[in-house]
Amino acid sequence: MAASPAPAATERTQKPADAIVVGAGLSGLVAAAELVDAGKRVVIVDQEPEASLGGQAHWSFGGLFLVDSPEQRRMGVKDSLELAKQDWDGTAGFDREDEDDWGRRWADAYVEFAAGEKRAWLHEKGVRFFPIVGWAERGGYNAIGHGNSVPRFHITWGTGPGVLAPFIAKVKAGEAAGLVELRHRHRVDELIVEDGAVVGIRGAVLAPDAAGRGEPSNRDEVGGFELRAPAVVVASGGIGGNHDLVRAAWPERLGTPPEHMLSGVPAHVDGRMLGIAEASGARLVNGDRMWHYTEGITNWDSIWPMHGIRILPGPSSLWFDATGKRLPVPLFPGFDTLGTLEHLMTNGHDHSWFVLTQKIIEKEFALSGSEQNPDLTGKDLKLLAQRLGSGAPGPVEAFKEHGVDFVVADTLDELFDGMRALSPETELDTENIEREIVARDREVDNEFTKDLQLTAVRGARNYRGDKLIRVATPHRILDPKAGPLIAVKLHILTRKSLGGIQTDLDSRALGTDGSPVPGLYAVGEASGFGGGGVHGYRALEGTFLGGCLFTGRAAGRAIARG
Repeated sequence: MAASPAPAATERTQKPADAIVVGAGLSGLVAAAELVDAGKRVVIVDQEPEASLGGQAHWSFGGLFLVDSPEQRRMGVKDSLELAKQDWDGTAGFDREDEDDWGRRWADAYVEFAAGEKRAWLHEKGVRFFPIVGWAERGGYNAIGHGNSVPRFHITWGTGPGVLAPFIAKVKAGEAAGLVELRHRHRVDELIVEDGAVVGIRGAVLAPDAAGRGEPSNRDEVGGFELRAPAVVVASGGIGGNHDLVRAAWPERLGTPPEHMLSGVPAHVDGRMLGIAEASGARLVNGDRMWHYTEGITNWDSIWPMHGIRILPGPSSLWFDATGKRLPVPLFPGFDTLGTLEHLMTNGHDHSWFVLTQKIIEKEFALSGSEQNPDLTGKDLKLLAQRLGSGAPGPVEAFKEHGVDFVVADTLDELFDGMRALSPETELDTENIEREIVARDREVDNEFTKDLQLTAVRGARNYRGDKLIRVATPHRILDPKAGPLIAVKLHILTRKSLGGIQTDLDSRALGTDGSPVPGLYAVGEASGFGGGGVHGYRALEGTFLGGCLFTGRAAGRAIARG
């Protein structure tokens, strides 16, 4: 790739650096923290203002995939390394001999990490977990198919900021000790390659910007820079904020790319560094694998363009496509994210519907994001007690009141009128929706049923955690005591790239010939969370932050070893 036009003044490295980290998100900070622990000098560059330190991880719910943890055991969950590997393999569906080679190796190593030292490593750094373990991606197929056989979603006490905190603290301490140089508003445009090795970076210094965390910032160039080091770590994330790139990478197996999508990540998650790394010799693989949510709602208090929030649903809401057809088994809320996406994208519409009751929303709706969970993020026990009591969490009620995608009504006719008003361009078969609701309600009268969603709901309540805070008691949707009725218009929400720069187990970027590109490393989402695709086709949730932790740690330790 051609270098940026040389400005009048070009910054250069003031002191010799052992490594340069491109991107100040979780994976880059972990790599830098490991290098600080080893006494190495690091320069971290990021195109965003200092307010966005921590990147996407700051906005996350803080869920982490752990295997056979004390939290699981206290909740009566029996887990094992063998069961977790079975679930990972059945979910990933690795089927590409070459492109999946390193992804498979990373998967084995990561699951062993999650069943081994991961919790103790984080615990030593001060990370703590909410005692009730969540059950995400439940699958619903057979034992060797997709999904988590048991609850493994461990919510960090402090959510995303709680995951970031020890690594930000380590980097700040390194900065105070003269080991770390943080350069915000530095956009990388080129990797410097000499004699086949990556030896540094060049790019543009961007004008200062007072944008808050996650808000769009200017791209006005006020200078240039050139920095050199024997190791460069690409920690720049994926493509979720660039809808054009998402559509370009959209695979046929997932149907027609949606015309309308919400963004689950800020606009600066633009995928630029992937192309820059490829131009410098790195191999990109599995670009057609991606992870987008089908339960996105428009943020009524948005921070970035097309800002969407994901509903983390319990299993009881009835799910209908845009025309009013109930989704097939086992595409229930929280069971198979990409299976649901594939099904919805084959009918030519970009939205779908939840139909539920106030009783369901109070027990089952959570919203993804640190800012949507002030009790867990702020470690506020009094506020947390409200979540465990009656009524929906405050942020959920705020969306119900202010969100443009919510319809609240006392009768079905009023509910249907509201749904039509939100999607007047689509013919909605309200007669079928009513027929499905009435038929499903008849099934509630017995403990046995042929409706597999009801069977799944009752099965979920056998787990103590779900019964306590996650799954409503089965009831009739049309029971006035459970009302009012609620319909939620759901949108496709961009989130993660599952492919990326292929890497070995030291996070070294590999070239097209399969050998390491000297001096180049890749971590986090830029590396497909390890090996260019540790998840294969599908993810088990709680594994994105974990992939950033694991790959960043591997890179930092490998560079420190020399």
